[in-house]
Amino acid sequence: MAGGIYTEERCHLCLAEGNEGRMVDNKQAPERGGAVWCPIHKEKCKASKIIIRFGRKIFMRFQSYKEAYHTLNGLRFKVTEGSYDERDYKKSNPLGFDNLAEKYIAIKKQIVKGGTFRHIKRDIDTATAFFRSTSIKEIQYGEIQDFLLSLSGISSKTRDNIKTNLHAFFAWLVKRRVLRKEQMPEFPDKSEFPVKMAFRKTVPQDVQDAILKGIKDLCWDKNPRIYIAAKWAATYIKARCGEIQKILEENIDRDQWVVYLPDHKTDRVTSHIKCFPLIQEDIELVKSLPIGFPKMPFFRRDRGGGGHRAGEPFGKHLVYDYWIKACKTVGVEGVDLYGGTRHSTARNLRRKGKTKDQVQEMTGHDTTAAFLRYFEDDMEFMRGEYEVTRQPADTPPIHRMGRDRNEKPK
Repeated sequence: MAGGIYTEERCHLCLAEGNEGRMVDNKQAPERGGAVWCPIHKEKCKASKIIIRFGRKIFMRFQSYKEAYHTLNGLRFKVTEGSYDERDYKKSNPLGFDNLAEKYIAIKKQIVKGGTFRHIKRDIDTATAFFRSTSIKEIQYGEIQDFLLSLSGISSKTRDNIKTNLHAFFAWLVKRRVLRKEQMPEFPDKSEFPVKMAFRKTVPQDVQDAILKGIKDLCWDKNPRIYIAAKWAATYIKARCGEIQKILEENIDRDQWVVYLPDHKTDRVTSHIKCFPLIQEDIELVKSLPIGFPKMPFFRRDRGGGGHRAGEPFGKHLVYDYWIKACKTVGVEGVDLYGGTRHSTARNLRRKGKTKDQVQEMTGHDTTAAFLRYFEDDMEFMRGEYEVTRQPADTPPIHRMGRDRNEKPK
């Protein structure tokens, strides 16, 4: 049979007689006097420190024969049923959640973008603090549910993001053959942990225009590119604010006047080229600026000073900071750059008669669910419908059902 029980101790009586004093397993159940003893002195000399050797790589120490005996039988049974995995018994704990999470994060750091990596690392670190060195094979539905329930003081969306990244981690373990497909744990579904998405605060177009003018007044003499970045974020809603700031000089086709986004959020999971054509007024703005080398960022500092060098790209929060300053000048509070530009423009387009399909095409969303966060119901249309509920009973019926909700109000 595979494996055996041993000890490093020697029989002191045999040693006193000049013999080797080797002790052996009598292979009896603990209830029947099982022990590692001296075959000569037996009951007089039994080992107190027990060792199990199982295969070439399993070496385990015990303080009692009973514990070692049952552990060895358990290992033999797992071999018989085909569930034995020597990794479960290594001192290095190769199946420990913390060890595998560390490797997963190291790999992700090399293959995903910085912003995405920070979110992944934060969520996996949160899971590591809960599971610690627990074997990944012991983490199943119940343990995952307990973990998600333990997360307090966070939004439902943040909890869902953590669940998504944890699921991706286990899927990676299956792909790496660390786990078999049937060992992939089941995850709680949306019904158990529903997600309530928050909507960003938006502004109507006249307020958006006032804020953009405020940015222009603040920065035009210093660096007009700051205003242009904010204006483009409010105009070309296919692009996110962060994507716009990554545009290089070579990404602007000055023959066709089309801008190609070099590093957009979805470029790793889609093969789509993300671009947008410039309108005439923005073409004139680009023409008015000095042209840099192809690899230079378009949104950069044209002059040095204040600890910055000419040609240096905008800081991550530069345009945002100017947006907030301009908001204060027009008395607007609680509207961030993203909500005040991309979100607001998408919603304002409805008031101009654009349908949901048309606006979705302009934002570049592939799924309706993601897009609907940008689009509000037609409040004026609904107001008219609700007015009917308070009309006198003898009022002639108004045939409102003939007009589609996407039809432009007259």
